[in-house]
Amino acid sequence: MTATPLKLYAFDAEDLAVLSAHLQDAVVTASEMAFLARERRFALVCNRFDWTAALDGQPQRRRAGLRLERVTAVKARGVPKGEDKPLALLAINYAPEGPDTPAGTVELVFAGDAALRLTVECIEAAMDDLGPVWTAEAMPRHD
Repeated sequence: MTATPLKLYAFDAEDLAVLSAHLQDAVVTASEMAFLARERRFALVCNRFDWTAALDGQPQRRRAGLRLERVTAVKARGVPKGEDKPLALLAINYAPEGPDTPAGTVELVFAGDAALRLTVECIEAAMDDLGPVWTAEAMPRHD
């Protein structure tokens, strides 16, 4: 099993696409996500599926944290409040506000037509693996 934890940073759309790939099929609940308005920070803790290990025939998961800085607003669609229903993260997308500005929208897209839209001043994000790995019960499927 892969023991080396990942620590990744994103400062542009290409970097964010790398974070998205590593977080594809991560499982998170609403109680594991928070928007800290005063700090202009959005953070979540999830169970990340390790696609690199899966390619080696060892499907596994590990806890990971994702934080986005310079967040000014968060809008939710289809994310159950007050429930701990698991949400599967499919992708993290970025849409710039305009051609000459770093501001824009970061969208976390979940299975079941759920999404979070974060209004950001610029892309400033980090993903850190937290703790040990464990064998995944199954490989994620995309139908």
